[in-house]
Amino acid sequence: MRKPETLLLSSKTNLRVKQLIAALDVSGAKRAYTLLSGEKLVKEWLESAPNEAQSRLSPVRWLRLEGQKKDPIERELELETWELSEKLMTAISGSPSPPSIALVMELGAEPVGQIADLAIVPWGIQDLGNLGAMLRSAAAFGFQDALLGPGCADPFSPKALRGSMGAAFALRIRRLSAAHFSDGRWMALDSRRDASPISEANLSPPLRLMAGNEGHGWQGSGLPAGCARTSIPTIGVESLNAAVAVGIACFEAAKRNGVLN
Repeated sequence: MRKPETLLLSSKTNLRVKQLIAALDVSGAKRAYTLLSGEKLVKEWLESAPNEAQSRLSPVRWLRLEGQKKDPIERELELETWELSEKLMTAISGSPSPPSIALVMELGAEPVGQIADLAIVPWGIQDLGNLGAMLRSAAAFGFQDALLGPGCADPFSPKALRGSMGAAFALRIRRLSAAHFSDGRWMALDSRRDASPISEANLSPPLRLMAGNEGHGWQGSGLPAGCARTSIPTIGVESLNAAVAVGIACFEAAKRNGVLN
């Protein structure tokens, strides 16, 4: 069996490098490739339980920082390796400092079929860090599906994957469609005073927990008929950060539904 190649690359003008950067810059429904940046995130994927979400990503090639020794984790997947200069690794990964290792992944088709009992619905969430944090909270508290509403950032961008730290390997992520509204209890987190406090909200499954835009929430967004609104009471501030609110609501839903027992 032929040993996988190791290529030393240092220029952004290299055709292979240009093609990879272009592929990683694609977002949304057209994205076909992404990047697991850093050993910790790669390990999250390797150690995640085999499931539909985890298997949606297929490894393509290793990226290793020039001058670094072969990481033991690379032996788990015999793939072609690119050794990149520090400047090039920083440019490709989008990280503030270059990771010593990264894994290029091919992204498969969106999952289909019935939605799980607990699903998170980010709606108009534009900050990649916020989106990643929301998905991580949802996965931590037993949510299995994520339905992406209109105007939502790309959860498979390298930055969002870093923010979620493995949540994308535990949640089945797909785009929201009109057909999804025929199933489940739809509950929108809302800081308006006329929204019922979360202590009184019905969070029993099948629950679709919706989170609106970081800046204006649901203002200007027409929620579908049948969606209830719930708020998290605060003291001294008007509202919570969207990702923080989602974490609290997911914990509350998990607690009431026996997920944490």
